[in-house]
Amino acid sequence: MAIAGAPLPPAPAVLAAQAGAPGTPGDPAGVLQPPLAPLERVGQAPVAEDRPIELAVLDSAGSIVTRKGQLTGEVQLDYARADRNRAVFRGIELVEAVLVGVFDINESRQDVITSSAALRYGLTNRLELGVRLPVVHRSDSSILAPISGSTTNDSAATIDNSVKGNGIGDLEVTARYQLLDGRGGTPYLIANLQGVIPTGSDPFAIPRDPLGRARRAATGAGFWGIAPSLTAILPSDPVVLFGTLGYTFNLGKNVNTEIPPVLISYVDPGDAISASAGIGISFNQRTTLNLGYAHSWALGTKTRTQLLQANATWGDTRMTTSRDLQIGRLLFGVTYRVTDRSSVNWSVELGATDDATDLRTVLRVPTVLLTGH
Repeated sequence: MAIAGAPLPPAPAVLAAQAGAPGTPGDPAGVLQPPLAPLERVGQAPVAEDRPIELAVLDSAGSIVTRKGQLTGEVQLDYARADRNRAVFRGIELVEAVLVGVFDINESRQDVITSSAALRYGLTNRLELGVRLPVVHRSDSSILAPISGSTTNDSAATIDNSVKGNGIGDLEVTARYQLLDGRGGTPYLIANLQGVIPTGSDPFAIPRDPLGRARRAATGAGFWGIAPSLTAILPSDPVVLFGTLGYTFNLGKNVNTEIPPVLISYVDPGDAISASAGIGISFNQRTTLNLGYAHSWALGTKTRTQLLQANATWGDTRMTTSRDLQIGRLLFGVTYRVTDRSSVNWSVELGATDDATDLRTVLRVPTVLLTGH
């Protein structure tokens, strides 16, 4: 695995020549073949390469900072799938364990295909700036159906609320600064700063029917976000150890959206603490396997609501906080260097907790457009 700025080991042909040099202790060739004829170099040494480490499972944060003047373009395609099945009771609880009403199964499914283009530029040998613009194709399906035998009421019908959405997603801008250069057995240490600009369609601004149900799926989160993090990459041939630690600040805002019977006036998405760790195993100079685990602790979302028609039990406004989310993911990835300028990164994420997306797979193809200095 090549590391930017690090010297490469001698080529096999060079090692063979050194082993056969006269005066090497214990070398039969040195005894039987005195230097009557010069040693000839057989074959061609590999071309010196200056390609940074790439970790497929860490997206753009999984590489050494782009060197000064280098421009890297990247195309990405990813697919995410989430399924949720929950039992819901609609009715009245008379006493403990005595329920009068209908038991429903709420089946929800979300499929998201995202294609994106990104650019990363080395402003200096330690500072890199980047931007990424995604295009989102999203399909949400939610079906609420009575459990067979739980009711004889024909009015308890199946409720199908399925929507789709296509369009620009949220713009991402990044800045990365390399604190340590990996010399003397120390890891590469990189400070990352990511900003999310809500350029996608806002989930609180999309059209809704009289019951407050969305008519199409949103392509953005609708909130500004700032995410500082640290990435450590420690080469130890033939493996690379890596880890990240970060915090995401999500900024709340006034939304003033009516979803009967309430008016949602303010939403503050919870911040999130995230960490990941893993290992990259190099099979040869072109192919690397990545294994890891990532976990995020998303704090509860605060929502301020009020009834459209106030009553005695619910005052003017009410502030509620949702439960925290524990999002764990198992990471698998493969990096293959096609040429000195281009590589292919493929990764798979499997949800390890109930709150995590069931499956996400990402294909990235970074290509060096300008080599820089």
